[in-house]
Amino acid sequence: MSDKGLVRAYQPAFWLLQRIADASLIFFAHYVACALYPQSWSEKNTIATAVAIIAFHLVAESTGVYQSWRGAPLRSQANSVLTAWAFVVPVFLFFAFATQQSEAYSRIITTLWFLITPVSLVGLRWVERRTLSVLRSHGRNCRKVAILGATQIGMRLADRIEKDSSLGLKLEFIFDERSPDRLEPVKASFKLRQGHLDELVTMAKRGALDDIYIALPLRAERRISDLIKRLADTTVNVHYAPDFFTFDVLHSRWTQLGDFPVVSMLDSPFRGPAAVLKRIEDIVLGSIILALISIPMLFIGIVVKLSSPGPVFFRQKRYGLNGKEIGVLKFRSMSCCEDGPNVAQAKRNDPRVTRFGAFLRRTSLDELPQFLNVLLGEMSIVGPRPHAVAHNEYYRPLIYGYMLRHKVKPGITGWAQVNGWRGETDTVDKMEKRVEHDLAYINNWNLWWDLQIIIMTMLGRKKSLNAY
Repeated sequence: MSDKGLVRAYQPAFWLLQRIADASLIFFAHYVACALYPQSWSEKNTIATAVAIIAFHLVAESTGVYQSWRGAPLRSQANSVLTAWAFVVPVFLFFAFATQQSEAYSRIITTLWFLITPVSLVGLRWVERRTLSVLRSHGRNCRKVAILGATQIGMRLADRIEKDSSLGLKLEFIFDERSPDRLEPVKASFKLRQGHLDELVTMAKRGALDDIYIALPLRAERRISDLIKRLADTTVNVHYAPDFFTFDVLHSRWTQLGDFPVVSMLDSPFRGPAAVLKRIEDIVLGSIILALISIPMLFIGIVVKLSSPGPVFFRQKRYGLNGKEIGVLKFRSMSCCEDGPNVAQAKRNDPRVTRFGAFLRRTSLDELPQFLNVLLGEMSIVGPRPHAVAHNEYYRPLIYGYMLRHKVKPGITGWAQVNGWRGETDTVDKMEKRVEHDLAYINNWNLWWDLQIIIMTMLGRKKSLNAY
């Protein structure tokens, strides 16, 4: 093996070192938490750390933390790590309760430990990626690949490989046996080779390629099946980039129905560990925020009651997860409480909005009671904003994919809102932009993005645009 595979040659040792590094970081984070409080290290801390390390590694193996992440974005790898650590928290709490030692562990130190550890684990992945990126930009740890199929998706794969040296992939050529008039335009740097598939199989057997990406259309099923059978006699890694991923899909992923592999074309990202992680986020952050805002909510409620006649809270029917109706709580900001088949959106200088209500709407304080919806499991802190049922029924036939917003729980804030797409949608174009941002969030969700959106909601300037 050439020295160009410097890291790959020692990959088993690399994965072992990564497990040792993770265990060391979990211990180090606990030690730092004790030093910050401060508290001297004791035997109970050693036992707690050992429990956390064992639990993390058991979960990490099943959630794919230690699989190869070559080509995957950091947010996907970070999400996998955070999911594994999220399972450690209840395991540790159960251990402390079962051994009747819960009072022996400082809540402050434990909280610091639980916060420092995931940041450290993700930080380690970032450092690893930066190191590998530098090595790969100098030709180290690279894999020689070929793409079969001068198709649209084949060109997209080639562009990605060429532009992102951090992938560690060296595109040798694009192979296609069809006549030139049937091929997509191929850049000269991609080295188009035309010939019979025998030539490609021969190169694979000779060890000239590490990976082959098949980018042929689904109608070429017979050719694809034949090639895979022939490549089974080689050690090359074969990947298929099906053209149905060029469709307008939502969170597409491979899954299984019994023994049958299937592709989910329109699906929610919040299944399995991701759903647990999202719920833990909502309960933990929701409880903390609700405790902090309870006194301000009391004063707001008093002012709402004294400033205009009517109830303090307004509960409006809106679509929640999977299109089921939920009652969303808000502080009343209008002189009326509309909730029927025809609900007019609030406009600039709307006469229905009270003077104090205008302030609540501009600052989004009227949304604070929705943290109760979050704790009840009807909403999330971050997600697509729920619309009145009447507005949903109006827009769903006008905007393609509108109802896909309801593949996840609605949120108090969202990616559309922090980008200024909130408030009145007096044109279909404005609602389309809101839906576009909502679907982008669903397709690319990760925990760090949620935290970013929460911070942008509190500090961002765009959050008050169109709010009246």
